[in-house]
Formats: sequence, C-alpha cells, structure tokens
Amino acid sequence: MRLPEWLKDRHRASLHETKYLLRRHRRLSVCEEARCPNRGTCFSKPTAAFLILGPACTRNCGFCCVDSGLPAPVDACEPEEVALAAAEMALKFVVITSVTRDDLPDGGSGQFAKTIAAVRSKLPEAKVEVLIPDFAGDPVALRTVLEAGPDVLNHNMETVGRLYAAVRPGADYRRSLAVFRQAKEIAPEIPVKSGLMLGLGETVDEVYELLADMRQNQCEILTVGQYLQPTRKNLPVVKYILPSVFDELREKALSMGFRFVASGPLVRSSMKAEEMFRDST
Repeated sequence: MRLPEWLKDRHRASLHETKYLLRRHRRLSVCEEARCPNRGTCFSKPTAAFLILGPACTRNCGFCCVDSGLPAPVDACEPEEVALAAAEMALKFVVITSVTRDDLPDGGSGQFAKTIAAVRSKLPEAKVEVLIPDFAGDPVALRTVLEAGPDVLNHNMETVGRLYAAVRPGADYRRSLAVFRQAKEIAPEIPVKSGLMLGLGETVDEVYELLADMRQNQCEILTVGQYLQPTRKNLPVVKYILPSVFDELREKALSMGFRFVASGPLVRSSMKAEEMFRDST
C-alpha cells in the first residue's frame, strides 16, 4: 500500500554525529536495529535508545527486523560503554533496551542492572527508563531490574491477544500482562509503561479489551503508533490508521485511567521518553 502523507518523514536532520559517537563506543541503538522511522529526528537532538545484550534475538517476531539467531556471549564491558556514550551525549534521560535472551539463565536481567548502575555513576542526575523483554515470566529476573532503581519500567504489549501467535511467537499475552502486575507488587513507586502498534488487523473492540486488561494489571503510561513494515520479510501492513482514530483512542485510554497517553501514527515507545515521563509525574 502507498504510504499516506501523514507518515512521511519531513525531518531529514543529520544523523552522522550521533551515529559516529555510538560506533566509537561500540554501541547499538534499537533506533537503527529496528529501523525506527523517527531516528532522524531523535538522533539530531541527540538522543538514542541503547540496545544491550547484542544484536541477535532468540525470538523471531513477525513485526521486528532485528536479527534472530544464536547470540554472542554477554559483553562485560557493555554497561560501562553505554554509560560513557550517554555521558558524552550529556543525556538527561537514558533509555536502555535489549533483544530477548532466552538463552541466558537470568534472561539478561543482570546486564540491565549493571547498565543502570553504570549510567547512574556517570550521570547521577539523569533519569533512566528500561524497555525490557518478558524474561520468560521469571519474577526473580524482573526483581533484579527493579531493584537497580530505574525511573520507568517499560514492557511493550505490541498487539491484541488474537494476533500474538503471528506477531509475537514465543511471547504470551497473559505473561506480558503479568509483567505490569508483578512490577507494581515489587516496586509500586516505579511507573509502568507499555506500547502498542495498530494496523496489523486488530479491531477497535479488541484494542479496547487490551487497554482494559492493561489497566487491570496496573499499566500506567501508554504509547500507540502505526505499524510500518520494516522489511519485505516482515508482516505486511493490513491498514493505515487515520490520525483521528489515534486521537479518539488517546481520549478513550485517558478515560480508562492511564496517567499519560501518547497516540499518533509516528508515536514509538521510546520516542520523547523524557517528555512522557515528565508529563506523567
């Protein structure tokens, strides 16, 4: 399908300085690995969502273009390198995410905790958001991350329950919802956030049902954006959603009790994370 006008990037700012800095510190960003359509805008600020635990994921989600396969061993220098890059960028808000590492006994939660600690040591005034996988439902791994003291815990639902088998094989709808509930039980003071994609074939009623399930499990901050097919091997776009529908969905979510909702075609989970955190507190 032809890309609608409202989805075309009109911010072709220079990416090179931020990309050079990331390469110099041997760092990956999910912005590049997942081919985010907003990376030009974000890199020019600069800001970036740091991708830890390597570029290879142990799952193969239908929407995602991050490489899947056998991951490399965990890099012991990675937490310090992320902190150094964040400090050189003078970030006030640092987003840390990862591929899914089902091959690791702790799912990579220990690396998250070490990276949070390293960033805190270099940028003690900065806020830290972590965008985590489901850790195969392990509450011990979740506790490891939360006890490191992130300012926001983010775990993306991505889509409605009916579509999980195609969109998120290897994940489980109820298990992802449980991440929110368990997080609030372990660390009730830490805001819980999640993101959705529209345009994969979901119905409006299914989205409302998902929002109700998220609120029941104490998710507080929500991002909703349009799914865009990153490569031809990924799931096709079923429908481009009108901007007015995103506006309606934002009002509906707020009426259901979400503290903050960012909803629009180009909204992404980590985009303007600092502003979302500030406006939700």
